[in-house]
Amino acid sequence: MTSSVSLRVQLQWGMSAQFAGHISALVEGYYRDEGLEVELIPGGVGVDVVGAGSAPDGPEFTISWVPKVLAAVESGDSDLVSIAQIFQRSGTCAISLRRSGVTSVADFRGKRIGLWPFGNEFEMTAGAAKYGLVADVDYTRVTQRFDMAQLLSGEVDVAEAITYDSYSQILELRNPLAGRRYLPSDLHVIDWNVEGTAMLQDAIFARRDWLGAPGNEDIAIAFLRATFRGWIFAREHPDLSIDHVMSMPGVSRKFTAVRGPTQGRGHQTYQLNEVNPLIWPCPAGIGITEAASWDQTVQIALESGVLTSAPESGSFRNDLAERALAEIEADTTGASFVKGTAEITVDGC
Repeated sequence: MTSSVSLRVQLQWGMSAQFAGHISALVEGYYRDEGLEVELIPGGVGVDVVGAGSAPDGPEFTISWVPKVLAAVESGDSDLVSIAQIFQRSGTCAISLRRSGVTSVADFRGKRIGLWPFGNEFEMTAGAAKYGLVADVDYTRVTQRFDMAQLLSGEVDVAEAITYDSYSQILELRNPLAGRRYLPSDLHVIDWNVEGTAMLQDAIFARRDWLGAPGNEDIAIAFLRATFRGWIFAREHPDLSIDHVMSMPGVSRKFTAVRGPTQGRGHQTYQLNEVNPLIWPCPAGIGITEAASWDQTVQIALESGVLTSAPESGSFRNDLAERALAEIEADTTGASFVKGTAEITVDGC
């Protein structure tokens, strides 16, 4: 490409280390190297990410969770297609305070379960369905805000959470009953990867109509190549990647689990340390959608009623990611990746 191409990327959530690879690709100039001018558009509370990305004049790329996109496609509200699977593993979990006595999914019966709206709840409801539990029949579904306040106040017995965000939100706070910060021993965590109902999360989607226009597949390949380089940078240089994250607008303000969705450096550092293991290692190469993981996501979605029929062939494609990977000389699999360590800081500062 000889001239600059402007692209917009709709993020699943607010600007944070969840998107450290995209941010690093932007700040390190990887997009610019490909002749791309990229705008990262934050998501957040009340933002219909899939709807925005599906609009005819919407962003060229959308970062979102696979089941919520598949549900939108099935309903006719979206024509998004997955072109790269960034997270190879799920970060969703269910958290209860240890004193609640909820230590398994079976214990959801008769309890108040916090569930995020907008299609973010599917792993939770699928996990409950595996044990024969139906929302508002066997347990009370409570619409959960995107923080942990309702769990800590006792409004819900179980909260939906993310290992790289909500879980550490609690650990960053003082436990008033113990006179110290919350510890992992104060909590019980149910991991949907262990339970077998994990679904694919952060993937890169593009509109089919946009991809079909002449030259746009080449643009998508260039975008993926730069993005993959950004995530490799975040793996190899996590401290510098956090510097890039903290340079973005709306990131560096103080945060707690009960006061809002912007986070400090301590929280962002912990977050990236938990995000990297969701990506690496990826034996087939970053961005490649493994058929087994896709099929598991679809099967769970069918069994739990998220989908009524399997998505049509072509709902994901690997050819663009494969062509992007072919021109990257760095390690694209992270075969030797070892998770680092990150300290919990008070209020995530």
